[in-house]
Amino acid sequence: MWLLQLPPKISTPFLNGTLLSKPNSAVTQTHSPRPCFLPQIKAMKSMQGKVVCSTSDKTVAVEVVRLAPHPKYKRRVRKKKKYQAHDPDNQFKVGDIVQLQKTRPISKTKAFLALPVPKRPSDKPDQLSIPFESQPQP
Repeated sequence: MWLLQLPPKISTPFLNGTLLSKPNSAVTQTHSPRPCFLPQIKAMKSMQGKVVCSTSDKTVAVEVVRLAPHPKYKRRVRKKKKYQAHDPDNQFKVGDIVQLQKTRPISKTKAFLALPVPKRPSDKPDQLSIPFESQPQP
């Protein structure tokens, strides 16, 4: 029966790893709440990649390439990963650049929606303002 008895209560200043006998209110308030004005971190919610397979109906396989440091040599190397993405209109073909947006799970392997990449505004005009000599003038 002596195995079932609990040990007597031990109270030493070393119990919690500190020598303080009574904790000070300023010392116990070390963890401050996160300010509410900081934006929420949304890591990996959208990615860009290249369509590598579009044979399935309403599904495309997108290969995303990212740069990551090598664990030993610290050189940046390319890491590739394929994601299955939902393409409701079957509009993307092999070689297209798409943007993947995180959504609710659509199937076992699909949790992304394939969207067309928005066009960048180009600084170069389509036509030059000065005509070439070979171009006929109106």
